[in-house]
Amino acid sequence: MTSIRTLTRRAALVVVAGVAVTALAACGGDGKDNGSGHQGHASSSAGADTGSGTATEPTAGQHNAQDVSFAQGMIPHHQQALEMARLADGRASSGAVKDLAARIEKAQDPEIKTMTGWLKAWGEDVPEPGAGMDHSAAGHSGMPGMMSDDDMAELEKSSGKAFDAKFLALMVEHHEGAVEMATVEKSKGRYGPAKAMADDIVTAQNAEISEMNKLLGKGGGAG
Repeated sequence: MTSIRTLTRRAALVVVAGVAVTALAACGGDGKDNGSGHQGHASSSAGADTGSGTATEPTAGQHNAQDVSFAQGMIPHHQQALEMARLADGRASSGAVKDLAARIEKAQDPEIKTMTGWLKAWGEDVPEPGAGMDHSAAGHSGMPGMMSDDDMAELEKSSGKAFDAKFLALMVEHHEGAVEMATVEKSKGRYGPAKAMADDIVTAQNAEISEMNKLLGKGGGAG
């Protein structure tokens, strides 16, 4: 009996020792797993923080200074085009000019809202709503095709065929400036949606330039 008990106790001790070793090994393994697990979590958290700081930082990583410059310049450029287009109502005599003005307004107003959203998401300054109405050289520094105070004053005072001719001539120049700005964005920008918008602007406004030149009797061509 004594030997059986002894063997039983020894067996029990061996089992307990085995369990202890297994537990220690498991703890050691857990430590490593937890370490890598924490690293993975930390990395995941860092990624989450990067994305959730402003909920837009991943987008920020996809844009560059040119994208910001494009949006900050094109917003007031579009605003001035809208100001010009709205003058057509009640002044233009040509149905073609009125139709063109309406299409310009319909296309560019949503683009202003889209670019404003980008700048806010990127934490960049958004041009004031009336920035396009600043017709001074200083206000429009670096933006090709923008109209001066005198240009806008003359357009506002015109009516009938005189308005039509002046509107078309000024808008051709304005569109050419927008195409120039958009072409730079296409080649130097990084943010996909901004480059896509720039491509749309080049296509649409070149087509409108051709249309306006025809209305002016200059034939086709985008300037």
